[in-house]
Amino acid sequence: MNRRKFLAGALGAAVAAPAAAAAATDPTGPVLRGTLNAAELGLNQQKAADQSLVLQRILNTASEQDRQVFLPAGTYMVSNLRLPPRVRLSGVAGATRLVFSGGDSMITAARSEVLALSGLIIDGAGQPFADYVAGLVHLAECDGVAIEDCVVTNSAGNGLALDRSAGRVVHTTVTGAAGAGMRAIESTGLAITDNVVTDCGNGGILVWRWTAGDDGTLVTGNRVERIAAKAGGTGENGNGINIFRAHGVIVSGNRIADCAFTSVRANSADNVQITGNSCLRSGEVAIYSEFGFAGALIANNVIAGAATGISVTNFDSGGHIGVVSGNILRDITGKGPYPSGGPTFGVGIGVEADVAVTGNVIDGAALYGMQLGWGPYLRDVAATGNVIRRAPLGIAVSVVEGAGSAVISDNLISGAGKGAVVGMSWDKAATGDLALNGAKDFPKLLVERNRIS
Repeated sequence: MNRRKFLAGALGAAVAAPAAAAAATDPTGPVLRGTLNAAELGLNQQKAADQSLVLQRILNTASEQDRQVFLPAGTYMVSNLRLPPRVRLSGVAGATRLVFSGGDSMITAARSEVLALSGLIIDGAGQPFADYVAGLVHLAECDGVAIEDCVVTNSAGNGLALDRSAGRVVHTTVTGAAGAGMRAIESTGLAITDNVVTDCGNGGILVWRWTAGDDGTLVTGNRVERIAAKAGGTGENGNGINIFRAHGVIVSGNRIADCAFTSVRANSADNVQITGNSCLRSGEVAIYSEFGFAGALIANNVIAGAATGISVTNFDSGGHIGVVSGNILRDITGKGPYPSGGPTFGVGIGVEADVAVTGNVIDGAALYGMQLGWGPYLRDVAATGNVIRRAPLGIAVSVVEGAGSAVISDNLISGAGKGAVVGMSWDKAATGDLALNGAKDFPKLLVERNRIS
């Protein structure tokens, strides 16, 4: 065998193999014969020319033929696109831009069976759309949503709006929305995973229901930053991740920073799991489970720089049952966005009814390390095995008439100059330090084996 000819042939084959693989995956090439290249079917890349009618025709044809549409790199002015039942629209990530040319809506869909968008920049250009349209991309009753590797930017309202839909939004960036970045209403099996949502006017990721019920949306691995509350209020806006009336939602592994109000806010949401999140510089309560909920697991989160750390509250509205465990809270500032009628701000962890608070570390709180109950709103709370440092008052527990039972044991409380464990009448101290003097005068309290330093 001629060694030189053999090596030359082997080298040629090695060079040809990647080229062949590239051709097989190049959506403009002849190998992917099922893909429609929109540029070859009349779509024009000129910025000034509105391409809505041409693109609508191409999408309708592709839907009828069950084929994918590819948009080459370029800028395309569009408006009032209504996606047909079966859509697979892809572009060149970072280079294919759809710009809203103005009108009632930019991209909408209703009852789509397959809806896949990938590699697109969807730019609202700050143009207003009709009040009845919920977002720059508004999808309703779509079963097969797959939005991936897209950018949604400059919406005059919400960025992405999904109503009664199922599927996934992954690896997508939503930025500069005047409303919320993503809003999902009454989802039927939705995953919002590994996205970036930044610089939005009134919310980051909203998972809502008009009527309370099982939802099960997964909100995992997202980065949510710089969320404002331009519409005002005392918590309706300005939240990084907001769960409202949606039961069984999992919020896990997200990084949330610089929200005007709350990093994760669960309102009237049963069986919510809020775990493993990083919550930085929240303007109000970092993690909130409030109003008429039953069941909240808040575990293994890291919270730094919030006005208040964790609040599991509103026993007066039926809010009860929770576990608050394994969280780290640092530098709770006490500086909230509105005047407070009680000790709302400056508390590390506050709970009211049927809650176990265990294994948490609180290092620095402006008011209390923990607050157990508020007035008569205290029932069956256990605070055990926690570490509380650098709080003027370690644990404040309600002792007013009507307050229920609490167990406070085996905690380590350091540097609490106003008392390690103090009984409260609303926001006023009503006892001495129960950790030192005992709680024999309060038969509903068990205070024992706490280490004070």
